[in-house]
Amino acid sequence: MGVRALAEVLADAAGGVFPPPDGSVTVLPQPTPREAGVIAFAAHTVVFTDEDPAWVHRALAAAPGDPLSAPLCPPFLTAFGERTGRTVNNIDLLTAADRLPGEPPLPLAEVRDREHPRVLRALRYRDDVRVFTADGGVLVLGRGVAGRWECAVEVDPHTQGRGLGRALATAARHLVPEGDTVWAQQAPGNAPSVRAFQAAGYRPVGAEALLVTGQP
Repeated sequence: MGVRALAEVLADAAGGVFPPPDGSVTVLPQPTPREAGVIAFAAHTVVFTDEDPAWVHRALAAAPGDPLSAPLCPPFLTAFGERTGRTVNNIDLLTAADRLPGEPPLPLAEVRDREHPRVLRALRYRDDVRVFTADGGVLVLGRGVAGRWECAVEVDPHTQGRGLGRALATAARHLVPEGDTVWAQQAPGNAPSVRAFQAAGYRPVGAEALLVTGQP
């Protein structure tokens, strides 16, 4: 039920149907034991955790500052991390894009070595991980929060500024199954990444902070 509930919220948001902007906080079960966190939409926040929802609402009520921003502010995130024994990861811009037909716009070579460092890191956060290399960059694709397809890209310093990040982000849209959506997170301060994904057709959906076991 947890997977279905959060997955439905995400599917609706990807299609432009958001939770009501009424200032409320919805608490949903974790989709899997690996996944806990906060997703903030416009004037509505979803906290997914197996902790008691009453604790979530008490902690938010005790947090100083604006109630609308409290779920993604340090006082609540710190309390959330301490309560769950997890580490708060970055607060990211959450974006989504629809699948594109046809082949990716650049040559990609899939990494088959499951001990590759980028594969091992991705497996901490995603299932069905696939890693592709291009000349000067890496594309990671896998199933993340609530089973959604997620991608991440890396561009070597010497190839930055040439549109490779945008091309890799676009390539991910060609690699997900027909009818699916691909999601991506960008650090808001990483303006080149934000611009690359938006140029590749990814739509801003909300903000997200994941709580992970161990170090991010």
